[in-house]
Amino acid sequence: MEFWNFLFVPTILFMVIVAPVWIVMHYQSMRRSSRSLSAEDRETVEHMLETVDTLTERIATLESLLDADHPEWRDSVRERVQEERQ
Repeated sequence: MEFWNFLFVPTILFMVIVAPVWIVMHYQSMRRSSRSLSAEDRETVEHMLETVDTLTERIATLESLLDADHPEWRDSVRERVQEERQ
């Protein structure tokens, strides 16, 4: 019985002081680590940005071809959009 009396006070102190502080610090560190992107996420974002740049160049090329072949195409597109809105 002497052994249990010896562990009673340290156990209560651990549960009241150490465990809550430990839990709070654990979740703070988890929140900090989740804020930044992982290496895989960064690669995915970089790939998406490259794809966006490529698609932007393609759109510019297509628009220049349409401007050369059909100079009034922008006006007709604007008219269609306005008709759809009404």
